[in-house]
Amino acid sequence: MKYISTRGGAEALSFEQAMMTGLARDGGLYVPETIPTLSHEDIKAMAGLSYEEVAFRVMKPFIGDTFADAEFKDLIAKAYAGFGHAARAPMVQLAPNHFLLELFHGPTLAFKDFAMQLIGQLFQASLTRSGDRITIVGATSGDTGSAAIEAFRGLSNVDVFILYPHGRVSEVQRRQMTTPSESNVHALAMDGDFDDCQAALKDMFNDFEFRDGVRLAGVNSINWARVLAQVVYYFTSAVSLGAPDRQISFTVPTGNFGDVFAGYIAKRMGLPIDRLVVATNQNDILHRSLSTGDYTTGTVTPSISPSMDIQVSSNFERALFDAYGRDGAAVASQMDDLKSNGGFTISQGAIQALRDHFDSDRVSEETTSATITSELANSGELLCPHSAVAVNVAQSRLGATPMVTLATAHPAKFPDAVEDATGTRPPLPSRMADLYDRPERVTRVPNDLKALQTLIKERINA
Repeated sequence: MKYISTRGGAEALSFEQAMMTGLARDGGLYVPETIPTLSHEDIKAMAGLSYEEVAFRVMKPFIGDTFADAEFKDLIAKAYAGFGHAARAPMVQLAPNHFLLELFHGPTLAFKDFAMQLIGQLFQASLTRSGDRITIVGATSGDTGSAAIEAFRGLSNVDVFILYPHGRVSEVQRRQMTTPSESNVHALAMDGDFDDCQAALKDMFNDFEFRDGVRLAGVNSINWARVLAQVVYYFTSAVSLGAPDRQISFTVPTGNFGDVFAGYIAKRMGLPIDRLVVATNQNDILHRSLSTGDYTTGTVTPSISPSMDIQVSSNFERALFDAYGRDGAAVASQMDDLKSNGGFTISQGAIQALRDHFDSDRVSEETTSATITSELANSGELLCPHSAVAVNVAQSRLGATPMVTLATAHPAKFPDAVEDATGTRPPLPSRMADLYDRPERVTRVPNDLKALQTLIKERINA
């Protein structure tokens, strides 16, 4: 299995190389050269299996000979051993033919744990073999950072730097990043919004002297291994509802498009997915693009669902690559327009190709709060704001095909928004009960690439 860049100008890599590299040297994102498929019988045989066994069967075709079967199974087992639910990704029913997929039972209470806990194991195994030391820099709108820190804290061969937008994450999200005491962990509160953090990260990857000098690696969803790990729960949830003998649809709250793109990969692999519904808040770049074909960035508006406060959606590039018939030059041209002009127009053929798989809608701040309130009354489920956005979008699309809505975070990660909507302040799980009492360790940094690079080099050489 080889991995190629969405912009067509970088060499093809193995799974391990693509995982450790992150962003391609031409600025593109790595995708599989071909998408492996599973037969009807392969998918049907997943019924009743553990999450870990399904994960092995889904991901194995993508990893080549990077890990032997026994080693890969062991790494998967270690990755999910710390989850707080035996099913890892359980489902509850909200209404007739509407199901909530709970993806918040990991160590940091968000769906990012499914990928990050596994990546931590894969990186550690690879680095132990090679003897290398790397520097991980990540940008986060809230959840990726804490999940990455949890996965890599205390490792002797990794330094972790997480950029998050100062003042634009919830207090729980911030404290999950700033309270770990391990010396290899560095939380950086950057002036600006998430798009600024993400742009700085990409600029670091495109500065090859810096990139090579610090052995830079990325664990944002630009890393293919992140997307791959998220493909698994589409299979486990769909099979539990009768796939492959019936179609299933999914509604996904997303800003960076990685989680819903994982559903697209599951569909390409043979999972009978009918529709993939993109649910956004008022920062609705994805909904506007899918509706009109015009991808023009606007101003990020802070919201009660901060993990979707994004205008430059990195993983959308992977979807565009397929929509343009895997024409890397066409994608590179559009990404140049995005950087130079703040946007681009998706061709008629490409937008139709996207609409063959994706629907979309947006939800206002007021409706998000109202959905948290009504869902607690109607089903007894307490939703985080991101999950509420998706539940609201899904409700208008319920029909004969089962709908699975992804609950991407625990409501306790956003206690103020949930309490404002319901009068109920969701408590943290017992293992995090002292989070507000732990001392914080954070560095405020400017939106200045050179200053960031200098700080990182100083910290890793200290």
